[in-house]
Amino acid sequence: MRVSVFITCLVDQFHPEVALGMVRVLERLGVTCDVPLEQTCCGQPAFNSGCAPEARTVGRRFLQAFRDAATIVAPSGSCTAMAKVHLPSLFEPGTPEHTEAQSIAARVHEFSEFLVQRMGVTDVGAAFPHRVTYHDSCHLLRELGIHDEPRRLLAGVRDLELVELTASDTCCGFGGTFAVKYPEISAAMGGDKLANVEATGAEFLVANDTGCLMHLRGLLARRTSSVRAVHLAQILAGEVAGG
Repeated sequence: MRVSVFITCLVDQFHPEVALGMVRVLERLGVTCDVPLEQTCCGQPAFNSGCAPEARTVGRRFLQAFRDAATIVAPSGSCTAMAKVHLPSLFEPGTPEHTEAQSIAARVHEFSEFLVQRMGVTDVGAAFPHRVTYHDSCHLLRELGIHDEPRRLLAGVRDLELVELTASDTCCGFGGTFAVKYPEISAAMGGDKLANVEATGAEFLVANDTGCLMHLRGLLARRTSSVRAVHLAQILAGEVAGG
């Protein structure tokens, strides 16, 4: 099997280790990965801010970058949701661009969903002797309907203790541009989330969106908390420092 990797902006700029971990897991399972170098943003920040023309311009670049990809895998629920759910809506129905966007949307998969649903894998051979809790990011859960897949993968990790998080499906407060427009509300929501995380006694907080992780890592640092926020791909790849 061959897949094209959709890196996403936050992963590219802030957390490249997430993409590297994802690729290493896929290659360990016999998947050949390529990375279209012409890819940039999927258009989500502009789209979420109500700037449809700007999102459409970036969306056209996304179509060009991935039009020849048979299968596209991304380590982000929000960016996957943008490509699968919203990208076609940027183009007029019946136009070639709309048709192409629909075709590409059907080929985009979030990392955990791809492993479990497309490859039928729940055990990638990882081990992680720590207590872990999991945060359901909004786009991953609500727009893609992905709930069990990350948990099944974590359950397949040897020596890992998975503790369910109270209100795991409540927003962490990031919300992309929401965190910029309403920082006080965003921080308060994140504080509520972290109070629940700390109540589990977990050493690690896992999520499948680097936006959520970036937000929560900042709040954890301000609380001087010992909890570490990591992406699922890092655990599955065995690349969490100290893990």
